[in-house]
This record gives sequence, structure tokens and C-alpha cells, in this order.
Amino acid sequence: MAAGSPSVSVQAPTQPAAGRRPLFQREPVLGWLLLSPVLLVMLVLVVWPMLTAIWIAFTDKSIGRDATFVGLANFTQVVSSPRFLRAIQQSLVFTVVAIVLKFALGMAMALVLNRAFFGRNVLRAYFLVPWILPGFVAYMMWRWFLDPLQGVLNYALTDLGLISFPLEFLSSPKMALPSVIVAHVWRSFPFFGVAFLAGLQNIPSEQYEAAAVDGANGWQKFLYITIPGLRHVILVVLMLATIWTFNAFEPIYLLTGGGPADATMVYTVLAYEMGIVNMRLGEASAVPVLILPILGLFIVALSGVMSRDE
Repeated sequence: MAAGSPSVSVQAPTQPAAGRRPLFQREPVLGWLLLSPVLLVMLVLVVWPMLTAIWIAFTDKSIGRDATFVGLANFTQVVSSPRFLRAIQQSLVFTVVAIVLKFALGMAMALVLNRAFFGRNVLRAYFLVPWILPGFVAYMMWRWFLDPLQGVLNYALTDLGLISFPLEFLSSPKMALPSVIVAHVWRSFPFFGVAFLAGLQNIPSEQYEAAAVDGANGWQKFLYITIPGLRHVILVVLMLATIWTFNAFEPIYLLTGGGPADATMVYTVLAYEMGIVNMRLGEASAVPVLILPILGLFIVALSGVMSRDE
């Protein structure tokens, strides 16, 4: 600028103070406004039914009768019932065995489909078929597949000379629960596979190449690169799958209805039987209310593990 020329100073437009902005432009207020539809839906569809169920658990409510407050009587009666204790035990067995099998099959599926080979995309679609099928269709198909008189499996085993008499997969107390677990795992493991496959594609290939240069074998690469790289995906999948599997109702009800002789009775079917079949809504509501703290602690523990790594 030449000497003596008048200087012109340009001032940037000042932002209004947070307290002077219109109410809907303030970030905290705008955030709550955007969240309000979701909060309203959750209040109507989640919170209100849950609070209603908790209230009914403290009453002697039956279908067609008014509710009367009975305190902890329903909880005492449910906890002292051998059927409830057996249902909890079988729910845990069903959940743990199914999750382990789904994890192993899903990881194998992801590792295979992460490699490049001819027809990979077709195979990816094929593996998703069990997950795409409606649950009712899938489990009715398994019911026909395992039928002792008309089922394909018994025909195949008989023709191969492996058995002399048809096996009662769903009506034998020893075979019913394993059969239900196999059917449930077949339908659900693609969720594990898809999630793990998405996680594998985010692991840089340079890590595997550097490990190969250092002489690492396949197992060492899986243990020290793949598993740590999938840590967050594994935790989220395990949390969701554990909740879904522990609360599973469809596979047990459609395949065995909780029988034979309560051999496959889990807590969800027991609550259905108490509430809908026997019309004792108070006792039926006490069953899931007793389970609620267990699942809540599990979610809090896994959330803590995930937050610790961030």
C-alpha cells in the first residue's frame, strides 16, 4: 500500500452470542428437537409396554379379570417352580451352544468368502438364503426334514444303512434340544458371517504381507491380526446375537412347543404358556421381569468392554 493512502479495515461479521440466537438454532435445543420423534416412539412402543408388564407382574391379573396388587407373590411362585429353573437352565444351554456354533461357522464362512475365487459372489448370495427365509418357513421346513415318518433325513440315513429304524429327532427328550439348536444355528449363522466379512475387508492387506515376510503361518496371522482387527465387530455381534438367542421363541415353539416333557422348554415358551395358554398374565409377566436384570448386566458389561477400547 502506498504511503499516505487511507487505510480501510474490514471487520468480519460477528457471530451472535449463543444466548442471543433463536431458540431453534442452539445446538442443544436442536439436538433434542431432532431426537424427539425417536424418543416419542420409544416411549410409546418400548417404555410404556415394559412398565405395564412390570406392573402386571405385581398383580394377579388374568385374562378377563381385573388386576389386584399381590406384591412379590408371583415372583415367589415362579422362582419356586422347578419348571422355571429348568427353563432358565435350558435357555442358557441353548444360548451358549448356539452362539459358539454360530461364531465358528460364521468365521469360517467369512474367511472363505474373503478370498478371491471364481463364483464367490454366487456363493455369498447362497450362504444368505437361510437368513433371508422367513422364520416360520425355515422352521416348518426343518420340522418336515426331521419328521420320523416323512422326513428326508430319516430316509437318507436308512438308505445309507446307518440306521435300521427312524430316529425321533423332535420327539425324543435326548435329541429334541440338539435338533432345535442345529435348526436355529443353520438359520442364524449367516448374520455372523456377513458381519465378520465386512470387518475382514477393513483390515489392511499390508499387515498380512508384513507378517508373511516375518515368517508367520496362517494360524498366527489369524490369532494376531484377524482377531484383533475384528474385536469391535465380534463384541457387537456377540451382544446382539446373545440377546436374540436368549429371547428366541420361534424355533422352539414351532419345532417342539417346549416338549417333549419340557425337554426344550425355555423361559420365553414358559412365559407364553403361562400367559396365553393358562391366562395367568401376572405370573407370565414375572418371568421376563426376573430375566431383565440378567440381560441388563450382560449389556452393561459388554458396553464397558467396548468403551474401554475406544
